[in-house]
Amino acid sequence: MSTIDSGHYGDCVARRTKRLWTDEEKRSICFQTAAPGVSVAQVARRYAVNANLIFKWLRDPRYAPDPTSVAPPAEEARFLPVEIVAETRSAPTAPAAGNRIEIELAGGHRMRISGSYDPEALARLIRGLTA
Repeated sequence: MSTIDSGHYGDCVARRTKRLWTDEEKRSICFQTAAPGVSVAQVARRYAVNANLIFKWLRDPRYAPDPTSVAPPAEEARFLPVEIVAETRSAPTAPAAGNRIEIELAGGHRMRISGSYDPEALARLIRGLTA
């Protein structure tokens, strides 16, 4: 980055400078905006530049990040559908309180259930987690 003095204001007055960004610096800054979870405003603050200038660079095909060079986003957290239903039975049939179930899910996650539980509700939960 280089700067240009935009004029003489005297000895006691701060000078205003215009920064000149190289094409490679612009590409690098624009590429950083393509990272998952990073906003243009965050990158703009990092480089002390107005976010509108970065948006202008992003519209220019010379500086816009190549979609094939950006890593695919990691699987993001998402909400699972939950259904709340009125209880129609008086008491669910459940195994004895001393029983314990351990289920290994995809991705190395484990679910442990101890005590009494509703088998149908557990089956719906597992189907929701693996879908």
